[in-house]
Amino acid sequence: MTDHRRDHQLVHHPHGEQPSSPREEAERLAAQAQQLRQQVFELEVQVRARPKIALAEGVLVERYGLPDADTAFALMRQASQRANIKLHQVAVAVARVPGPARGASLWFGERTQAPAPPLTTLGVGTLDARNQGEVLGAALRRVLEITSTHMGNVQLVEDGTLRMERHTGLPRQFTDHFAFVDGRTACSRAADGGNQVTVKEVALSPGFDDVSRHVILSAGARGVHSVPLVDDTRTVRGVISSHHSNPLDGFARSQLQALHHTSRAIGTWIDWHRRTVVLDALEDLHQLALARQK
Repeated sequence: MTDHRRDHQLVHHPHGEQPSSPREEAERLAAQAQQLRQQVFELEVQVRARPKIALAEGVLVERYGLPDADTAFALMRQASQRANIKLHQVAVAVARVPGPARGASLWFGERTQAPAPPLTTLGVGTLDARNQGEVLGAALRRVLEITSTHMGNVQLVEDGTLRMERHTGLPRQFTDHFAFVDGRTACSRAADGGNQVTVKEVALSPGFDDVSRHVILSAGARGVHSVPLVDDTRTVRGVISSHHSNPLDGFARSQLQALHHTSRAIGTWIDWHRRTVVLDALEDLHQLALARQK
C-alpha cells in the first residue's frame, strides 16, 4: 500500500533549493513589482519623449540633408551637452522654433542677448545663470527653507505637461509616478491657475486620484504647497512643490510673499534661459549641422 503521507513529505526541489518562507516569497514578489513599476516608468518616459525627438530628427534630416536620424540625434546630443541642457529640451526647441533661412550661416543672425535676471532673492552666493540644474536646485532649496521642510520637487512646463526636473527627500516611487503630470494634483492646479495652492491634508483632499494620494502618503507627505513659477508676462513656466510630514495649517503672509518673490524671479529666469541658452544651443546645432555638410 502506498504511503501518500511519505510521498508528500518527499517533494523534490531542484538543485537543492529549499521552499521559500511566506516572508521570503512576499519580499520576492515585492522586488518583482518594483522592477515592473520601474520598467513601466521607463517605457512611459520613452513614449512621451521619443515622438518629440523623432520629430526633431526628421526636421534636421530634411533641413540639412543629413544621412539618417542617428546623425541628427548625435548632433542634438552634442549641442545639448555643450549647452548643459537636456536633449529633450533641444528636440522640443528644434520642432517649435522657426528654422533658419535657407543657406543662412547663422540661425538667429546678430541677435542682442539680454543679461540674466537677478537671482538675489534665492539668498545664495554667485550662481551660474546658464546652468539650469544649479539655478533650479537653488530655487528648490529656497522654497523648502521658506516652508520649513526637507521634501520637494521642481517641474517645468513642457507642451502643456509638467515634467519633473529636480527633487529632494522623495522616494523613487514618488519621483517615478510624478515624472510627468497633466492630471488632478496640487501642482497642476497651481500651473493652471497661476496661484499658490495649499493642500492642508492629502488624505482628505478631493484633488487627487486614489493612486496619486497613495503615492504621496507613502512618501511620508501629508501636506503639500505648490508655487507656480510665473514670468513677467504672467505665463506659468513651472511649479515648485514642498511636501510636509504633517498636515498644514497654512503659511504666514511673510512666507507667502517670500514664495511669490521666488516665483517671479525663477519664472523670469526660465523665460530668459529659453530665449538665451536654449537658442544658443540651437545656433550651435546649426553650426554643427553646417559643418557636417562640408
